[in-house]
Amino acid sequence: MSSIFSNLNFEQYWSAQIIEANIVVFLNLLGALGLGLILGYERSFHGRAAGMRTYSLVCLASASLTVIVGYSGLWFGGKGQEVVNAAPIIQGIITGVGFLGAGVIMKEGFTISGLTTAASIWSASAVGVLIGVGFYMSAMLLSVLSALVMMWTSKLESLLPARHAIAINLKFHQDFTPNEDEIDLALLDLGYEIAKGSISITSDNNKEAWYFSAVALLKHTKYSIPRISRKLVKINGLESYKISFARN
Repeated sequence: MSSIFSNLNFEQYWSAQIIEANIVVFLNLLGALGLGLILGYERSFHGRAAGMRTYSLVCLASASLTVIVGYSGLWFGGKGQEVVNAAPIIQGIITGVGFLGAGVIMKEGFTISGLTTAASIWSASAVGVLIGVGFYMSAMLLSVLSALVMMWTSKLESLLPARHAIAINLKFHQDFTPNEDEIDLALLDLGYEIAKGSISITSDNNKEAWYFSAVALLKHTKYSIPRISRKLVKINGLESYKISFARN
């Protein structure tokens, strides 16, 4: 056993050159985290399903997998040039994990669940790749940043100005033509407005059904679902309805 370990040179994984490369990766990951948070906040502010956690995790994973390609010569303790090209292997891993992540995303109307889980799975695959090529410090940093994103970013989102969204499904009586202005006024009284481009209208047996997302006008606008329903039920011609929070 001692002869096996005597042939291993662990110092090569912690050489000055590799540590310098890890520092560069650190800076790239921190930059990706900051930009991902900014992009995710813009989506969160407008009531979209994918928010700060999803965007920051995707940016972190993408940055980590891209930046290490520039240091392929330092992979595996500086033996990267001596081994078979690992780039296609990494590509296959990310493609396979992408399909796995897609399997955990569920969509029902305007409510999407599993986006953050899918992004975290992808981020975890990036951690595995970093470990596999010998960038241990970078792998540890990516793990810590990803965990912080999943644990604390939602709290950060709650402190920032944002407008949450609700998903509404209205079904009207046969041969009745809904009045869009009446629906708009009912929502405005509750502090909401119909999100632009979200309306979908279907007709079955001369019965119209309206599907749309309504976004709060102010950050603190948050009526309970029962209170919203008591307002919407007064809309003329309404036969049935369904209301839920549009969330991820």
